Amino acid sequence: MSLTKTKVELQNFERSIENEWLETNGLGGFASSTLIGCNTRRYHGLLVAATVPPGERMNLVNKLDEAIVIGNQRFEFGSNLYGSTIHPQGYSFLFVFKKDLFPEWTYEVNEIVLKKTIFMINGENATCVVYEVISSPGKFELELLPLLSVRSCHGLVRANESINREVSFQNDVLKTKLYEGAPELFIKIPGSDFKFEPNWYNNLNYAAEKERGLHHVEDLYSPGRFSVALDKGDSVGIILSTEDPINKNAADLFIKEKERRKKLLDKHPKDESLQQLLLAADQFIVKRDEDLKTIIAGYPWFTDWGRDTMISLPGLCLSTGRFRDAKKILSAFAKHVSMGMLPNRFNDYNELPEYNTVDGTLWFFIAIHKYLVATADQDFVIIELLPVLKEIIDWHFEGTRYNIHVEDDGLLFAGETGSQLTWMDAKVDDWVATPRIGKPVEIQALWYNALRIFANLLRLNKQEADAVLVDLSAEKAKLSFNSMFWYGQGKYLYDLIDADNIPDASLRPNQLFAISLPFPLIEEEEKISSILAIIKEKLYTPIGLRSLSPDHPSYKGKYQGDRYSRDAAYHQGTVWSWLLGAYADVIYKNEESQGNLRTILENLRYHFNEACIGNVSEIFDGDAPHYPRGCIAQAWGVAEILRIINDYDLIEMTPGAIKKKLNGVDSLQRFVQ
Repeated sequence: MSLTKTKVELQNFERSIENEWLETNGLGGFASSTLIGCNTRRYHGLLVAATVPPGERMNLVNKLDEAIVIGNQRFEFGSNLYGSTIHPQGYSFLFVFKKDLFPEWTYEVNEIVLKKTIFMINGENATCVVYEVISSPGKFELELLPLLSVRSCHGLVRANESINREVSFQNDVLKTKLYEGAPELFIKIPGSDFKFEPNWYNNLNYAAEKERGLHHVEDLYSPGRFSVALDKGDSVGIILSTEDPINKNAADLFIKEKERRKKLLDKHPKDESLQQLLLAADQFIVKRDEDLKTIIAGYPWFTDWGRDTMISLPGLCLSTGRFRDAKKILSAFAKHVSMGMLPNRFNDYNELPEYNTVDGTLWFFIAIHKYLVATADQDFVIIELLPVLKEIIDWHFEGTRYNIHVEDDGLLFAGETGSQLTWMDAKVDDWVATPRIGKPVEIQALWYNALRIFANLLRLNKQEADAVLVDLSAEKAKLSFNSMFWYGQGKYLYDLIDADNIPDASLRPNQLFAISLPFPLIEEEEKISSILAIIKEKLYTPIGLRSLSPDHPSYKGKYQGDRYSRDAAYHQGTVWSWLLGAYADVIYKNEESQGNLRTILENLRYHFNEACIGNVSEIFDGDAPHYPRGCIAQAWGVAEILRIINDYDLIEMTPGAIKKKLNGVDSLQRFVQ
């Protein structure tokens, strides 16, 4: 099930820094870097701790540079970029990288073969690094230089005099606290010596930040250097933690974490891509509050977003059989509904959640629908969630924030100047790139589905009269939609009916949701075939769908440059991996061809061994070769691929979560009957 990179690839600096690895801890914390250990992002770090899970993440240990000392010879394995200078160039000793259950590296120098494995401890702000001497002609010293940043994961630090240089080192554990208010940091290296050599390492450059037009130079602090004697067959396990690891052993933690990950893969086929996706799925499901869960939208910079969470929940939780996690996630968000709206995203540092979303709330209904189909957990849905759904529906009819309200035609209006409420939400200062004020096509599809799901739940709760009234509202919306949204000349759906009732004929993928969701708005086969044909022709790529047709004057084929340039391209042609889910749903419903679905999966497989190894990137350039961009690991990209694999048995999955036959109208009515 492993993904690998060879010596030839790893020793090519320009290529190797384009590949990254990611470890997470179930709290929102993570560890990540390039395959050669040369940090190219401010977010790269060996211990990025979620100090208030799942947020308030701090980059504590930026990296740990290694060196091997044999007599008078010294070989440095680290790699750092200082402007145009690379020093040291330890990637020249890298022989192979492998991503199996964990990321693993093998170094070779002077007949010494050293294997390194990095993993995070689930439920703790702790990273372990295990070194194993595979072969060696004799004893040697392994030197380890910790480089600390101790700052918000979004920031940078420069050399300063406000740090606390005091450290203690006893029983193989170094303890330090660099700044007031920062967490204590512990580094345990069994059998090691520590030499106190406080020093700043200045002007490290982060190439990815520079490319994004951001500040990209940082100074890192080191309290000193560790050394440990090793010989053939020896191993040493290092623990980096915010809690004292004095009574913990990295070898025991390694075994425990290995068994936990193996259980995630039990009962699933031994398909390489599938197993890596299952491990990736685990990285996004994290703790929120005391006993609840949430989903990190993307690493390394996103926290949990309502829209992303609800879209991701079926694939990450239901398709993998993690029903208890799904329940905890739904409970967590239900507790934060305000004025009939789900939080768009949670903020760090005790700030209030933001509610600037229209679709996140409606995706909540879809997630609940699929949860009930998968689990038959009627008590939870009816007792805990149905009252919340009623509150949401009532607020939408009455009107809530951001001018979200149901109009006389039964359709949902949303938006006001300066707001970005749909998933196409790029905004720079006061400039909204794709405002889409009015009646966006996918919002109508989600609204119609929300009404139909709500009506079925009312029937499940023996509220037939109320259900009939909701169904009437749904039918009114459907009739209005079909009379307003069909673009006859183009033979597809308008993307938007704006505030002045002017239709926007921009060819975008959003129309897919009108035919992909459990309750479709468009049912005429001729129209569906026409929509599918033009999306295949103009928007489909091997790794997702373009957000805008290339023949549109506003199309931007590359996502690059400063923040303004990037956000201007974010939804104007950039490819999004998560849209493959809706695309696959439509293909299945209307072509009945699993061969075509498998082609979607096969076309995508190459991506698991590029960018962040074993994960799915957030976005890609609209133009070939569709270079991966944005977040290195995105929840809904992983989730939707897992979902379609499971829904359509593309790799004979066995959790029995959500099968295609239960996705439609009959899926809830079977409970009612």
